[in-house]
Amino acid sequence: MTIENKRSSKGEIEDLIRARYSLIWIVSPEETRVEDSLRKLCVEREMRLEVWSITEGFKTIANGQGTRDVKDPMKAIDHVIRAEGKALFVLRDFHPFLKEPAVVRRLRDAATELRKTKKTLLVLSPVTKIPPELEKSVSAVLDWELPTRVEIEQAARRVLPALPATTQQVIESDPTFIERVVEGALGLTLVEAENVFSKSAVRTHTFDLETILEEKKQIIRKSGLLEYYEHREEFSDVGGMEILKDWLVKRRSAFSSRARDFGLPLPKGILLIGVPGTGKSLTAKAVGALWQMPLLRLDVGKIFGGLVGSSEENIRNVIKTAEAIAPAILWIDELEKGFSGTGSSGQTDGGTTSRVFASFITWLQEKTTPVFVIATANNVHQLPPELLRKGRFDEIFFCDLPDREDRRSIIDIHIRKKNRDPGQFDLDKLVDATTDYSGAELEQAVIASLYDAFDTGNDLSTEGLLNTLKDIVPLAITMREQIETMREWARTRARPAASRGRTPSKKQGWMARHGAPTANLGDKGPETADDGERKLEL
Repeated sequence: MTIENKRSSKGEIEDLIRARYSLIWIVSPEETRVEDSLRKLCVEREMRLEVWSITEGFKTIANGQGTRDVKDPMKAIDHVIRAEGKALFVLRDFHPFLKEPAVVRRLRDAATELRKTKKTLLVLSPVTKIPPELEKSVSAVLDWELPTRVEIEQAARRVLPALPATTQQVIESDPTFIERVVEGALGLTLVEAENVFSKSAVRTHTFDLETILEEKKQIIRKSGLLEYYEHREEFSDVGGMEILKDWLVKRRSAFSSRARDFGLPLPKGILLIGVPGTGKSLTAKAVGALWQMPLLRLDVGKIFGGLVGSSEENIRNVIKTAEAIAPAILWIDELEKGFSGTGSSGQTDGGTTSRVFASFITWLQEKTTPVFVIATANNVHQLPPELLRKGRFDEIFFCDLPDREDRRSIIDIHIRKKNRDPGQFDLDKLVDATTDYSGAELEQAVIASLYDAFDTGNDLSTEGLLNTLKDIVPLAITMREQIETMREWARTRARPAASRGRTPSKKQGWMARHGAPTANLGDKGPETADDGERKLEL
């Protein structure tokens, strides 16, 4: 049986000991912290606590003292069986010795013998590697909880006196400062938190959130399945999409303890669907900077391995890693390509894709840890219908081609990013010339025009941009039918990411000139204005 941490790990262990569980497996990399909790428990229950390791043998650390030079694994188990009195025994890193049949057999004997006594044997290991022969003998597997908010805050306050006096005053005067620091360090072990607080104090003379997030990056590197995405994009780099941006800004503090006290549930995630190049991935990358949380990118292709069972194990490791450094943002780009084969999985890959997908959507539905999922998809028709039902995501947003005001904002952003003054450009002309262009196409137009200007020895100008735009055939014409189908699907099934119809275009766009219905044009007039709410057709 695996114990879910609904109460404290110390409380769970106490219940198991009182219930006479003889052999328990504790999974944790924090030996010192676990043993400290066990020592306090043994003092409260008047039990002797003996800890064993291959290098030191047995050492009594609670309700007694002394050592015993027993380093052989078999003799260590024999000592546990022969010991008298009420006691708790901890075997550190015992899993490598379970490759020996004699050790496994002796451990099974111990599990049976100890049931008749007031002794409990704990295997403390950072991994769960239980041989099949021992599965029924191990009474429980307990994943020891990571440090709580209180423990993290205590670690931070131990470093606080080493900071400059002025910094201490600033921190103490702002009650939310320590809370933000604790939020950023959640998911680290106690030693990792203490180390990063000390490093931040040395480097910046304060508690710096960026330094704390760097520590979490190391955890991601070790996993190999997730990629830690650096915060290069700012939220101000996202043009348009006011409804989506407003939704995200309102949930910026939703992971704080103040939000829990207010009664707010943890946000689960959002699914961004729509036309390619409309800023779905850019928004996902910018949220990490807005919320000051680690952004983890999942490449679904990395999950699928060559060995039988490895794909299922990989998705479990991804979930475990993301939850270990929570609060965090998990970004899954082009979701439909990763899970497009679920329908035929039984005939093509023995059902591996279906099993991986089932594990993912079950976690998406049931997760209680602060991991916010942002998934993007270009082709909604390739998504499994189970993924779209209510409860998987908080909201499904449709990202359409930018309208007039959104294009103005996007062009302004990209001109500024090239260190030019948008006031020197005729933005009205550029906006009129780019009807039905996506955000990515507008960015590339600025880049291509910049190359042309550099080649001719001129500077970037309105005329240069207009000449470049004449050579670009937008996706709105090459994917006209698909875009119309997407818009029709999203009209009653998804929430628009941007409000539409503020200022009608002065010029027909590509889709209008090539025969698309006027109801589906990128720039809509006031008569089709949308207030951001879904319109159902009954």
